Amino acid sequence: MNLARFSVSSNGWYKTLCTFSAVTAAFLATNALAQEPKVAIAIHGGAGTILKSSMTAEQEAAYKNVLSKAVKHGYSLLKKGEKGEVAVVETIKILETSPLFNAGIGAVYTFDGEHELDASIMHGGSKNAGAVAGVKTIRSPIEAALLVMNESPHVMLSGEGAEQYAKENGLEQVKNTVFDTEFRKQALDKVKARMEKASSGYGTQQGNERFGTVGAVVLDRGGNIVAGTSTGGMTAKRYGRIGDSPVIGAGTYADNESCAVSATGHGEFFIRYHVAADICARMKYQGLTLAKAADTVVNDVLVKAGGDGGVIAIDSVGNIAMPFNSAGMDRASIDTEGKVSIAIYKD
Repeated sequence: MNLARFSVSSNGWYKTLCTFSAVTAAFLATNALAQEPKVAIAIHGGAGTILKSSMTAEQEAAYKNVLSKAVKHGYSLLKKGEKGEVAVVETIKILETSPLFNAGIGAVYTFDGEHELDASIMHGGSKNAGAVAGVKTIRSPIEAALLVMNESPHVMLSGEGAEQYAKENGLEQVKNTVFDTEFRKQALDKVKARMEKASSGYGTQQGNERFGTVGAVVLDRGGNIVAGTSTGGMTAKRYGRIGDSPVIGAGTYADNESCAVSATGHGEFFIRYHVAADICARMKYQGLTLAKAADTVVNDVLVKAGGDGGVIAIDSVGNIAMPFNSAGMDRASIDTEGKVSIAIYKD
């Protein structure tokens, strides 16, 4: 036997085998990546009269920085395999702790100079939902909404009862003054001064005084979509007024067979027109795309009714829609391909 020839031949086979193994490994890795469950997230910091001309470069950067931090944190949780409801709550908590947004710290004042907070969350797979309304001492309203959804037999708890339930279950309690900000106090003083001049004395809120909310919608690795919303409500609200944010179907809705929606706008209109659920129903029963359903409700139904605001929405394959009919809406998203989008004004 020619050993030298055998050695060369064996070496050739070895190289071929190594090349084949490397190609196979690369193929398997690529295929595994392609099969990895997709995730996506969209968030908002409220719609309203948001004009570039009225915002400094520093202010715009501050809003975008918080939006970026929140959406990227939520996306990272989803990529790690966290459940959608966890990602929604943890994302919204970042917005609740920023004084820039009307939720948690930075919430608007009631007519009596306090803060009454609302929040809700809904899971599109189980259709389970939880909400709190008119709470004053719960550090994170969205965390309380999750508690109601996961641990109670109810969907919505309000006022002192919700606060007691949250306290008994270990959620952090704070003084109402924790949510104070000078900017919101000035807004309250402005509204009250105008109310005193008006014969009606109430209900004359204008523009951004009528709304402001934060929210998140996600698609998790389990294929579930989840929506959550948190707000301080309407500036100078009275008599225990509650808007759409804690109302399942109005400000928040999720259904794996259609979409998940978080709304922001003039709450009374969103309640009357059942905005979040209407978008999902148009997908489910009319066969509309997410983009078409959301645009129809926001830019046709609401506009004709006189309601202003917007929504963020996501469907079961990760398509995202963020229509609004106001001058602007703080918003951000990361789609199934990992593309990041952060915006404030109309395009």
